[in-house]
Amino acid sequence: MRSLFLNILFSASFVLSAPAPSAEWTFVQNGTTGIVAIETIVISPTLAITFDRAQNDPLQLNGFSAWGALWNFETNTATPLSLVSDSFCGSGGFLSNGTMVSVGGNAVESPDTEPDTDGRMMIRLFDPCTDVNGVGCKIIEDAATLHLTTTRWYTSSLRIFDGSLMVIGGIHQTTSFYNNDSVSSFEFFPPKDNGIARPSEFLNRSLPVNLFPRALSLPDGRVFMIANNQTIIYDVEKNTETILPDIPNGVRVTNPFDGTATLLPLSPPLYTPEILVCGGSNSSDSTPPLQHSSQDPASDQCTRMEVTPEGIRRGWIVERMPEGRIMPEMVLLPDGRVLIINGGETGYAATNSVADAVDGQSNADHPVFQPVIYDPKAPLGNRFSREGLPSSEIVRLYHSTVTLTPSGNILVAGSNPSTHIVNDTQFHTEFRAEYLNPPYMTASRPELHNVPSALPFNHVFTVPVDMPAGLKVNNIQVALIDLGFSTHAFHSSARVVFMNAVLAPNRKSITITTPPNNRVYPPGPAWVFLTVDGMYMVVRMQWCDEAGYGEGV
Repeated sequence: MRSLFLNILFSASFVLSAPAPSAEWTFVQNGTTGIVAIETIVISPTLAITFDRAQNDPLQLNGFSAWGALWNFETNTATPLSLVSDSFCGSGGFLSNGTMVSVGGNAVESPDTEPDTDGRMMIRLFDPCTDVNGVGCKIIEDAATLHLTTTRWYTSSLRIFDGSLMVIGGIHQTTSFYNNDSVSSFEFFPPKDNGIARPSEFLNRSLPVNLFPRALSLPDGRVFMIANNQTIIYDVEKNTETILPDIPNGVRVTNPFDGTATLLPLSPPLYTPEILVCGGSNSSDSTPPLQHSSQDPASDQCTRMEVTPEGIRRGWIVERMPEGRIMPEMVLLPDGRVLIINGGETGYAATNSVADAVDGQSNADHPVFQPVIYDPKAPLGNRFSREGLPSSEIVRLYHSTVTLTPSGNILVAGSNPSTHIVNDTQFHTEFRAEYLNPPYMTASRPELHNVPSALPFNHVFTVPVDMPAGLKVNNIQVALIDLGFSTHAFHSSARVVFMNAVLAPNRKSITITTPPNNRVYPPGPAWVFLTVDGMYMVVRMQWCDEAGYGEGV
């Protein structure tokens, strides 16, 4: 069998020294995104792609408003990307060869005034971009040769063990709230099954609150899925669905009752998978939209389950956040903790569909301005902390995104709980970008050198490291990270896998062991983060060799 490789995306050569114990995180506003950052994915050490809908965004291209852009982390500016189809409320991720794929989107809304074409069946490709400013880098679209099997809006995606992208669910036509025209199937890119979609009973059972299903790749290659309050394990190779326990207490966590979910970091030697699901709503999914209210409380529930036979028998363990959150998002941090950010304390996702939408637009109210950190290793009842965390001044409700950056801080952008760009509502369209900076962003940092550009699985390698004098180095963690594709309160394909790492006695080198196979970490782009005494860095790396997708299915 051909060896699969980890495609190490990029990295940088710095590590973080510990700040003073009293140091705090800070929010810093820096730049404007030009379009609403409804979808965000990091594609290089200096760039992220953001997508919006074809509407009246201020960023212009060829006399029209752009709906795609490159965000530059160094200049904090946006450069328009030329798109053909409307990417609004689609999804995406990386293939194993490093190509970014955007799937699905919106139908043409205003054919007389907008230059877009129907995006619901479209597949958009963005090949690896080596220019630090994105010069010459572009989106590739060809409706004749690059398309899905069917129209999909509000679909999800996931890179799986063979390096291909799995496309999950969605709706055929525009809806104001519930999924009333379901695409109850899975498909893949590159295509499998001779290009025929696979029907899913799970997606039928979980109607009508099952847009943007949450899908997570388990370390055995199977896929954990959440839609509404229901969960399954899907076996891609056998095309079977195994029903698991429902999310407790009637809490529903997919659009338009958005909670969020993640696969907690995997650690050797067992890489035991645990799923964390937070927020959402325990309102009834049989209630007509106009009987819902923007003041209905969001759920403060988090549930956690170990995905092993014993863990499934135990079922979900219930925990409580400091407040309820609709449309929160979780960011996996390189030290194994989870940042929970954004969202509102009441209401729902979507716009102008409940009885008392705020200013006739937002279905949600009471934005949450302060993030919280969840520590999976802390004792039950003591896992949530706000110590040192600031509050933002910017509302981040529907259509906001967040991502860990190559520098180790958090980019927060977007928010537009309205049908189009508006400036005269309480929760107006938001173009301001901000960063949530950990305490160590200005600290001196050690450096890693000569990290390989591509890593085979189950491989041991040693690299030099420069540690600043006086750094205690009581604890070292090295993590392989997929930063994910952020949209609609979820990070598709986000993943942290810890690697065995041993610092030499002279503190001049580190020996690292990569994950054992392509199921623990699906082959494709990766970032390597080194954490020293709780403070993390990212290593700068080169573009790697292609890993080949579609193998074994």
